[in-house]
Amino acid sequence: MGVTVPENLDLNLLRVFDALMDAGSVTAAAEQLHLSPPATSRALTRLRRAMNDPILVRAGRGLVPTPFALRSAPRVRALLEGAAELVTDATGSEPRTWRRSFAVRINDGLAPVLVPRLIGRITAEAPGVSLRLVAQNTKDPDALRDGSVDLDIAVADPPAPDVYTQTLFADHFVAVVSAQSTLGRARRLTVAQLCRYPHISVSRKGRARGPLDDTLETLGRTRRVVAVVPTYAAASLLALEDDVIVLIPRVMARHLVDRGVPVRWHEVPLDLPRVTVDQRWHRRLDSDRPSQWLRGQVVAALEHLVGDDARMPPARRPPGSSGA
Repeated sequence: MGVTVPENLDLNLLRVFDALMDAGSVTAAAEQLHLSPPATSRALTRLRRAMNDPILVRAGRGLVPTPFALRSAPRVRALLEGAAELVTDATGSEPRTWRRSFAVRINDGLAPVLVPRLIGRITAEAPGVSLRLVAQNTKDPDALRDGSVDLDIAVADPPAPDVYTQTLFADHFVAVVSAQSTLGRARRLTVAQLCRYPHISVSRKGRARGPLDDTLETLGRTRRVVAVVPTYAAASLLALEDDVIVLIPRVMARHLVDRGVPVRWHEVPLDLPRVTVDQRWHRRLDSDRPSQWLRGQVVAALEHLVGDDARMPPARRPPGSSGA
């Protein structure tokens, strides 16, 4: 028995629905779709009739999705990706022929470093492929399961049984200061200076304490955290102020200096734990040719970025998984 699809609900309308869910406004969705706002508004009216739901409702000065729209968004995204895969299969295996959009969830400390290089590689080899970056507000694997995220690039955690991972590189945190400050002119950073000067801490959960505090505590020392910000990007801008210390990943600190940002970074004169960065994907995408290609592009983009101590072993399967 065939599947009955409403005659007034086509793939183009689903693309509008997906853009509205992603952008949260008619105007922003119109820009994303390269349509006029009136045309997008008319499409929303058609969607409301076809789905028998308001889809977006007014809340203050903005619009918010209905519960039905929130439930439907992952399924619509999966349908659109399935359609894109059909086009890919029909046009062959050459990246230049693909028309595909990938949702990549990535830590904001790595995004400014990796994404420009990744975009350069993608544009050269597969101009029809685009990236949609998703803020890493959570590491919940459900986003990989329901298709709202295709690839997750984050500090390593134990993977879920149905999620595959590949280690990209290991890194450590360094102290970033203004190049024109007293600390910026110092030859090296001492423990005394680390404790004397104010710190800007980075935590999306608002936590002021971290591994540095634990290490200092074993020495009977403390530091002074004067502010907590949610992103490394914000912290890096605050590091431009005189005699403020910000701890960020070394790969980002090197990127800032290479791009001419007037900061300097010091090695922290303490033994702090290193962090490992993984890329993760759901097992349903493990054999998908474009997804495999994208993961390879991530590895290649990082090859000359992370230093001589980077280690990038083959992808590892989750414990107990057959890979089927």
